[in-house]
Amino acid sequence: MRPTIATFVSFAIVCLVAAVSAPVHAERIKDLAQVAGMRGNPLVGYGLVVGLDGSGDRTSQTPFTVQSLKTMLDQLGVTIPAGVNPQLKNVAAVAIQAELPAFAKPGQTINITVSSIGNAGSLRGGSLLMAPLRGADGQIYAIAQGTLVVSGFGAAGRDGSKISVNAPNGGSIPNGAIVERAVASTAQTGTGTVTLNLHESDFTTASRIVSAIDGAFGPGRARALDGVTIEVTPPAGDRISFLSRLETLDINPGAAAAKVIVNARTGTVVMGGNVTVLPAAVSHGSLTVSIVETAQVSQPGAFAGGETVVTPQSSVQLQQGGGRMFLFAGGTTLESIVRAVNAVGAAPGDIVAILEALKRAGALRAELEVI
Repeated sequence: MRPTIATFVSFAIVCLVAAVSAPVHAERIKDLAQVAGMRGNPLVGYGLVVGLDGSGDRTSQTPFTVQSLKTMLDQLGVTIPAGVNPQLKNVAAVAIQAELPAFAKPGQTINITVSSIGNAGSLRGGSLLMAPLRGADGQIYAIAQGTLVVSGFGAAGRDGSKISVNAPNGGSIPNGAIVERAVASTAQTGTGTVTLNLHESDFTTASRIVSAIDGAFGPGRARALDGVTIEVTPPAGDRISFLSRLETLDINPGAAAAKVIVNARTGTVVMGGNVTVLPAAVSHGSLTVSIVETAQVSQPGAFAGGETVVTPQSSVQLQQGGGRMFLFAGGTTLESIVRAVNAVGAAPGDIVAILEALKRAGALRAELEVI
């Protein structure tokens, strides 16, 4: 029997119920917040992947691949006669992405991701030639080069049929770029106060972090400016040691806000543990329309002199299922909501419609977010 969306919703929410009912575990400050200024910087570049087994760009459709190759060969002292356009099969133009971590120094290596921007069928077995990686300011911060690791697989037949697993026209190179320039960090590791920024705004979590810092380093060391920002005055001494102790303090974060996430395209529904429903009755019905097309042949008699005529005949039927009503009691728990939805046998679109109707009626005590 094929599993319904309600089964998947039930499984996902039962896992959430188990997580909510389990004891709350403390989390480190470094998992909840970060020091202001400690951030990575995205890098992007353009390059050529060579050594492909006939799966490169079809250069008649991607002239920029040939142009890039000509420019590279010219810089290496190889001149291609004017008007000659090599028909390459083992070269692909690619875009390169990476993130330069905070405090990265020249000589360190970072991981890069390589993706085809032409019509290459696969990058498996290819090697990226030396390519610069630039930041948003246009400056070069790293140099990329190396052999690609491609997880995807593809195969094609001569008749045009093909099959692929994942995406073979993209890959990665672990430690594939060398940092050439350091970014001036704005992290507050010098003198003065230290600012912590929570990953998610929560006044309860911010208040508990302030209490934990004051308890570990003395009263008055920290104060919350809002639900995200906490200002900390470090004691005299080694600032790095202070930050090391600070980020390892354990905190019991505040409970997450009641929220229901609905993916309208796939019908996936995820509910948080604090979702409740006020007393409400929901009627669920279904409407089925079936259209059957048949061909009717009109055959004249043997000596009638007529012609055989084929006429289409349509049969349209409409069937409306009996509406079923189920009741949500006041203060219904998450587990009860799932049980009621499963009992009525709602389809993916029906689940979304039911949740939206409950929200509009003011019965759903949660934030409804449709993605």
